[in-house]
Amino acid sequence: MSEERDLKDMLYQEFARIGKCLSSPKRLEILDLLSQSPKSVESLSKSTTMSVANVSQHLQTLYNAQLVKYKKKGNFVIYELADDAVSSFITSLHGLAEKQLPQVQQIKKEFLNNHFHLNGVSLMELKARMENGEVLLLDVRPKEEYEEAHIPGAISIPIEELEAKLASLPTNCDVVAYCRGPYCLMSVEAVELLKNKGINAFRLEKSVQDWNEFVSQN
Repeated sequence: MSEERDLKDMLYQEFARIGKCLSSPKRLEILDLLSQSPKSVESLSKSTTMSVANVSQHLQTLYNAQLVKYKKKGNFVIYELADDAVSSFITSLHGLAEKQLPQVQQIKKEFLNNHFHLNGVSLMELKARMENGEVLLLDVRPKEEYEEAHIPGAISIPIEELEAKLASLPTNCDVVAYCRGPYCLMSVEAVELLKNKGINAFRLEKSVQDWNEFVSQN
């Protein structure tokens, strides 16, 4: 009986390592960003508005829990998720929190409160309209994230370049913009800009990972 108890204690102690590692909001944000593409410490610092030193400390904690890995590229250290299972876990964590915690739903509602007038499309509708050539799909994430993975058929115009490249967009079809998922506002900004310029635009709330899961099930 004591051996069984010892086994359980050791196992749950290891499980708790992951739980302790994920207790930091900033580390969760870093994992979210790395689920889009590998990134340098400097890039993560810019995206999270943390100092390079703080980002490095968080990455070390994630590395010790074997949630991330790294490689050197010239003078830069590039971090990425250790396994696809980490990305799946983070997605599941988001879903669980939104289902179980009313505060998450309220924050999301307030976060997007000024943008409820924007029209959205579902993955099913997007797939059908793309197959019929009715929409242009726009990926407004940074280029390195697009190059790492994107929805097939999407073109890359990072949000900071969109206004300067409006003239290159076709005028004979609707535009659908997407970014990193429901908690990312880059696609909201893109749709607002397009609509203000007279372009019929819609927001896809889902991410590349959501698209891949949808395609695998349909």
